[in-house]
Amino acid sequence: MTAGRVCVDSGSLEEIEELVIRDRQHLSEDGVVVPIIAIDKHTGRLESQPEIVTRGFMPSENGQELIAGAREVILKTVEQSNPEEKTDWGVIKEKIRVDLRRYPSRSKLRSGH
Repeated sequence: MTAGRVCVDSGSLEEIEELVIRDRQHLSEDGVVVPIIAIDKHTGRLESQPEIVTRGFMPSENGQELIAGAREVILKTVEQSNPEEKTDWGVIKEKIRVDLRRYPSRSKLRSGH
């Protein structure tokens, strides 16, 4: 017989897996950034400016600067991609993900943090 804490979610009596709890813990500590990008699949052109949705971040001037910088990273990544990359959702998504992962580290180094 196992004893200890059991976490439940939304009133469900099903036990939550440790992995889910760990993911939620990371989200609560680090937040999440989701870029929303509309690219015409025939031309590869952006239909509108990228939108960036964040959760788990405290609003601040620095936070707004980071979001504006992330938007610039997305625009630059799309601009520097060839037509085949722009029209292949899997490829452009991965390129944007990689470039955005690098972005906060570079901005922290520039700001001295």
